Amino acid sequence: MRSHYCGQVNETLIDQEVAVCGWVHRRRDHGGVIFVDLRDREGLVQVVFDPDSPETFAQAERVRSEFVLRVSGRVRRRPAGTENANLPSGQVEILCREVEILNRSEALPFQVEDDSELGEEIRLRYRYLDLRRPLMQRRIQMRAQATRVLRGFLDERGFLDIETPMLTKSTPEGARDYLVPSRTHPGEFFALPQSPQLFKQILMMAGMDRYYQIVRCFRDEDLRADRQPEFTQLDVEMSFINEEQIMTLMEDMIRELFAQVLEVALPHPFPRMTYAESVQRFGVDRPDLRIPLELVELKDVMGKVDFKVFSAPAKDPNGRVVALRLPQGGDLTRKEIDDYTAYVARYGAKGLAYIKVNEVAKGREGLQSPIVKFMPDEVIATVLQRSGAQDGDLIFFGADKAKVVNESMAALRVKLGHDRGLVERGWRPLWVVDFPMFERDDRENRWVALHHPFTAPKAENIEQLTDDPGNCLSRAYDMVLNGTELGGGSIRIHHSDMQQAVFGLLDISEEEAKQKFGFLLDALTYGCPPHGGLAFGLDRLVMLMGGAGSIRDVMAFPKTQSAACPLTSAPSPVPDKLLRDLGVRLRKVEAAKPAQ
Repeated sequence: MRSHYCGQVNETLIDQEVAVCGWVHRRRDHGGVIFVDLRDREGLVQVVFDPDSPETFAQAERVRSEFVLRVSGRVRRRPAGTENANLPSGQVEILCREVEILNRSEALPFQVEDDSELGEEIRLRYRYLDLRRPLMQRRIQMRAQATRVLRGFLDERGFLDIETPMLTKSTPEGARDYLVPSRTHPGEFFALPQSPQLFKQILMMAGMDRYYQIVRCFRDEDLRADRQPEFTQLDVEMSFINEEQIMTLMEDMIRELFAQVLEVALPHPFPRMTYAESVQRFGVDRPDLRIPLELVELKDVMGKVDFKVFSAPAKDPNGRVVALRLPQGGDLTRKEIDDYTAYVARYGAKGLAYIKVNEVAKGREGLQSPIVKFMPDEVIATVLQRSGAQDGDLIFFGADKAKVVNESMAALRVKLGHDRGLVERGWRPLWVVDFPMFERDDRENRWVALHHPFTAPKAENIEQLTDDPGNCLSRAYDMVLNGTELGGGSIRIHHSDMQQAVFGLLDISEEEAKQKFGFLLDALTYGCPPHGGLAFGLDRLVMLMGGAGSIRDVMAFPKTQSAACPLTSAPSPVPDKLLRDLGVRLRKVEAAKPAQ
């Protein structure tokens, strides 16, 4: 039906006959001459309808926005002064010879030509219209280009694209599984995979050596801007390899991706930072290095302060006291400070102490804050010296359990960076390494795996692991970009006795381990090679590259925040007969009562 895409019509085709198809993006009647901007996935081209061709002109008078047309005609140069430098086709236009209305359109619920923000519900209800918008077209095309580059990189390096099952065994990995009842095995269930973790390890045991998969994963968890119940991973696993080799290869892959898709050169090599340093300086293990604000440790000096807000956490082995200097933050109003106090309260902080630094040279007299009176002169001097305070700055303080301080002050650091225009331009990748093997769950009084229970410890033997699990590091690594975790991975455990020991530390009994992971434990006893890998969140990666605010903006058919699909009205009830076939009976669940 067509010879060219609309966006491909350019000066090389002048005086040639072309046929294009697409949607009416905009129609303009300029006193006897009608102009139509015709749009397809590659862009726009201007079509001219001249009254000297009465039949085509009459057709053009009938078209409206989003009518579907086929146009044939001659490409000519636009008259001087009417060119559009913002379009690849902006130097030319098509003088229509024939036009066919392939389909009409009803009045739209929103304008496709408008890239302004729309409500999520209406965008997803009419997703086919939302996806026609040029911004969404560019993002989905970027996603396709990104996956093409990633596949090409891995294919060229000997990786095999291997599919793993979608219907598998329920082995929860921190989130709830999506369960699928089995008709052929009444009362039993499959689970949709949260990741291909165990299968890709078994592929290494099977001698496949290098595996990758762009795979759909499912987690029944609470949603955020960068979370969805179904999402896509680039999953990678390799045998006979160590963490240095994996990190180098994956770093090369991401560099090539940015070079080809965005024409951006990322640093070589990516900087590295230990988990401990990252948490100490930024409060999180995924720091945004574009923001030049850091936490300063004060726990060692705040025990001397006659102010329990500071002294109590300073003396608590699990407490932390930090300062965060905001350059020229002294101009913040009391209302703005109160707003930041309310903001950190979302993360469990009970307050937000501060000092305005008017004149450093005057010491105590140059400071403005209700807490200064509680601080000895030597503590004040230490705070000013460690924070690097200068005249006009403001110093915020966090004091509480370390977890609360880290989460609240890390969030405050990012918010201040954005609110005060401190975020540097560009891309700041980072490897975070040397993660703890375990963290303590105080509620359940047991160890939990910081990554997952198949991560290899940095321990020479089982005794070294079990004697001091709290101080054992793992062979894990995360790639972080601009404050977002792009992917995480590790060297895996490849000895069955070490895997059993890790399960034991996680309070997974031998019986439970055999029930959940028996097939993996068996496989480990038949010559398992050393292996490791990494999984990237593809949606999150493309979201960052495309400048989108949510992964929903780079997925063709995402769910809402409530895990629903307005387009298809899923989830939805199913007929009773189908439930009977599955041996499932629904229990009536009362709707939650609204808060009084």
